[in-house]
Amino acid sequence: MQTRKSLRDFSLVIALVVICAFFGIVSPQFLSPRNLSLLTTELSITATLAMGMLLVILPGNIDLSAGSGVGLLGGIASVLVFEHNCPAPLAMGTALATGILIWFCMGNLIVRQKIPAFIITLGGLLIFKGLFWLVIHNSTIPIVQGGRANLYSVLTTSYLPPIAGYALAGLIVVAIILAKLRARKARQAYGFAVEDGELVFLKLFLTAQLIFLFVIVTNKFHGIPLSAIILGVIAFAVYVLTTHTPFGRYLYAIGGNEEAAVISGIPVEKVVVASFSIMGAIVAITGFMQTSYSGASTTTVGDLMELDAIAACVIGGVSLKGGRAHHGVSAERHDTARSFT
Repeated sequence: MQTRKSLRDFSLVIALVVICAFFGIVSPQFLSPRNLSLLTTELSITATLAMGMLLVILPGNIDLSAGSGVGLLGGIASVLVFEHNCPAPLAMGTALATGILIWFCMGNLIVRQKIPAFIITLGGLLIFKGLFWLVIHNSTIPIVQGGRANLYSVLTTSYLPPIAGYALAGLIVVAIILAKLRARKARQAYGFAVEDGELVFLKLFLTAQLIFLFVIVTNKFHGIPLSAIILGVIAFAVYVLTTHTPFGRYLYAIGGNEEAAVISGIPVEKVVVASFSIMGAIVAITGFMQTSYSGASTTTVGDLMELDAIAACVIGGVSLKGGRAHHGVSAERHDTARSFT
């Protein structure tokens, strides 16, 4: 059975178009390639953190320490690079492993000691902020040594060449078309209703246009920002994880009814700990991007970013009670469940 669309389903898109049109009229420079490219970089940083927050919220938890973690892990990498002459990849790898370990420990506290995630992560917010200031000596730590650019410093200042951007867009469009056709064929095999062929073609055609429009606009400045590529990779990984793996189904099941998930044999504790561990990795990556964007590790890096990430999830259709993301994902999950019965 197909889900009927209403005006409410497109309210956010309409609001976004109206806002962009307003600022475009008031200040024509708002829609310039340069400004849109810079906005893409800023959006990519917040959206990357929101991908991790999604995995934590789905099973019914919350993470208030993400913003402080962004500053702390970015600061650890900065100190290793600037004060200890550590190669940027090694410094970032160390901070990444630290983030995974810290969030793994928080996840264990939550599930084994039965302490609400709100309390644990609120404590983490204060602890990480203090540790962050201690690590950077309450000062500004550059992310480069000797004025030479490194992998850390170019995360938000590097762009794909125009030709590479068009090639990537073409690959993405082809992948979307193949995935859509495969999903359509699978639904038909299970006897589920499918959209009309003309409607599918129209959606794919519009999607391809938007993708190439994005590439054309960004190429008029310097090209597709590297930060947008990082967001795309993480978003794709989270999409596959939540919609095409048992782990993703477990996240929805735990958030929908934890007691029923336990009775069904789902390893609730392991799934929750894993979701927090992945969150730690994404917090570290966001920390690298935010610190790179700021140009240095300062005491304000990461401030209130957890609220931006939570707001992004909620606006995108995620329930703070857990168990529900976008309506389309919920419908797909429901159809998948029916296919096994």
